[in-house]
Amino acid sequence: MEDGTSASLGYCRDTGDYDVLQWDTREDCEVRQILDRIADKWSLQVIALLDRRSLRFTELRRMIDGVSQRMLTRTLRHLERDGLVSRTVHATVPPRVDYELTALGATLHHTISALVTWTETHQREIAAARAAYDARVAAEEQAAREDAERQAALARRALGDLARR
Repeated sequence: MEDGTSASLGYCRDTGDYDVLQWDTREDCEVRQILDRIADKWSLQVIALLDRRSLRFTELRRMIDGVSQRMLTRTLRHLERDGLVSRTVHATVPPRVDYELTALGATLHHTISALVTWTETHQREIAAARAAYDARVAAEEQAAREDAERQAALARRALGDLARR
């Protein structure tokens, strides 16, 4: 084994300071797996909603527009497995299941809140950048079409000259 290499296959972080290489794309990279899990749109919404209070499955499903029962079930199971959400089953008929953030999940919520705050602060700049990009791309596409039309006209003219000879 190379010097500085971790014996754990799932440990992808470099041995130095913070490095984007820690976000390794290999399937066995735990950092990548965790980021994929917590950064998907359903997990973010579940974590945001559970910050306020514990919720029942049906409440979560009603509050999250577009999520299917299957996807919400999978999301909650993954978050529970990762220690971010706890699940409490109450012995009632029908059974009642409550979900709430764990202490670890609450720390993640603070990070997500910071990301949302950043997004709200910079949304106008991002909208302006998108508009400028779209205008630039549209202008480039128009210029390419005009260039293609000029070349086609030149080719037709050249073929016409050859045909007259």
